[in-house]
Amino acid sequence: MRNYPTIQDIEEARERLKPHIRHTPLLRAEKIEKAVGCQLYLKPETLQITGAFKIRGALNKTLSLPREAIANGIIASSSGNHAQGLSYAARMLGVKVILVLPVTTPKIKIANTEALGAEVVLFDGDTAARWKKVYEIAEGKNYAVVHGFEDPMVMAGQGTIGCEILEDLEDVDTVIVPVGGGGLISGIATAIKETKPSVRVIGAEPALTPKYFHSRLNKERTSLPLKNTIADGLRISVPGQNPYPIIEKYVDEIILVEDEHIIAGMRTLARDAKLIAEPAASIGIGALLAGSIKVRPDEKVCAVLSGGNWDLCDLAEIYKAAE
Repeated sequence: MRNYPTIQDIEEARERLKPHIRHTPLLRAEKIEKAVGCQLYLKPETLQITGAFKIRGALNKTLSLPREAIANGIIASSSGNHAQGLSYAARMLGVKVILVLPVTTPKIKIANTEALGAEVVLFDGDTAARWKKVYEIAEGKNYAVVHGFEDPMVMAGQGTIGCEILEDLEDVDTVIVPVGGGGLISGIATAIKETKPSVRVIGAEPALTPKYFHSRLNKERTSLPLKNTIADGLRISVPGQNPYPIIEKYVDEIILVEDEHIIAGMRTLARDAKLIAEPAASIGIGALLAGSIKVRPDEKVCAVLSGGNWDLCDLAEIYKAAE
């Protein structure tokens, strides 16, 4: 089996997903444009059914599997949004779902996952340890594993975002995508570069978890110590094995964003775009506000807002501090 998605996979995913997900709008963010120095468009996956893009990949994968393969149940690890996407898919298909979540997962993501009918297992360990636990459980119970960023069909589902951006803004110049495990940017970059290679694709990664940034510098996958970043959805210590070569092939630049600028992005989106975005989703706006990405005043830049699932109390603290 191929370990990367093709443009055909992404187009097939789009047809497969059409009856089940939202084609999220592309919103012009005029009030933010002066601060960032370009024509700014937002792709708010915060408005997706489960509040994040992850439902695309999770649903594309599960819908493509034979029913007998998922009869006993499906299982994965997640920082929260893949868990919700997979739980939604499992409920739709009427199968059992088990999610191994880090103990640091925001309470709202745990609650949302359980509300969709999932069995949640909280696990204290890094990404590799959690996935080891997943495969141990899967082997013993004969569950189907749906990886959040290594699976080509999951990447293809995420790539449908790139198709929608090109459809809604044909003359887009630059697309900024948050980088965690790499499944989102792998899919989007494939869709965009295979369709319109002139479009610049930039990955935005937390400065506290710069695994893809350093991997590009070192010209090989580089694992780094896991540090706490406010962008919990992007907190991964090692680049994905399958996304890494795709990112090296299609992503023009990877930039690092400090937590303070991510927070500034969250506040700006709430104040000027009236959108509630979690830290991981706000990283592209944070990068633009910090001047980390070179843009022109006439450049059409699209920032992908990956999700909006974060505890309201934590959001309130961040917004209140800006007063």
